[in-house]
Amino acid sequence: MTTELKHLTATKYALSLHTTTPELGLAISNFAGDTRSQIWNLGRDLSSLIHRYLIEFIKPQTWADFSFIAVAKGPGGFTGTRIGVVTARTLGQQLDIPVFAISTLAAVAWAEVGKSQNIKTFAVEMPAQRGQIFVAIYQFEPDTSKLKVCLSDRVLTPEAWQKTLATWNTNYQLIQAQSGLAGTVTSILELANLDWQEGKFPNWSEALPYYGQHPVEL
Repeated sequence: MTTELKHLTATKYALSLHTTTPELGLAISNFAGDTRSQIWNLGRDLSSLIHRYLIEFIKPQTWADFSFIAVAKGPGGFTGTRIGVVTARTLGQQLDIPVFAISTLAAVAWAEVGKSQNIKTFAVEMPAQRGQIFVAIYQFEPDTSKLKVCLSDRVLTPEAWQKTLATWNTNYQLIQAQSGLAGTVTSILELANLDWQEGKFPNWSEALPYYGQHPVEL
């Protein structure tokens, strides 16, 4: 019975989506040796093509094979972020499985964790509209293999961000997230799996986008 249960667990998959830029990033894994990801630059065609690419990408798996969905919740482009989150919420609702909404900036930080030997704190910045920037600071905790949020995702002026960094009391690595963000779709999946392994089971309705700014200046 134990062997059978392990086999059932290993054959369950998870899917992640990254649509906060004009690129579509998809990743799938059973976290037992079968992982794949792909990126397409769809531009304005993202909204009309995402479902077609999803259906083709998950093969040979079927929707019944998934135990949870993960999605980049932003910050990022308003339209792309909304498309990704709505798609993930719809899948979660229809399949009755949890949906993990993961910060775009957290995924960028997580992608750097394995590359940095000594630095454990990551300050991430990304261009926003109207001369502002999206920022966050994360710390990797080796004991739990998780990211601790030291400064949650927010929008600051460059001056305020520099003041924050100048008074930060630990060594950090500054990461400028400007392009290729869809490539962190595997990080989205890995961060969601860490929460899944802790027994978290967020309802699809809890997956909300983080825009940070209103798309139109008020």
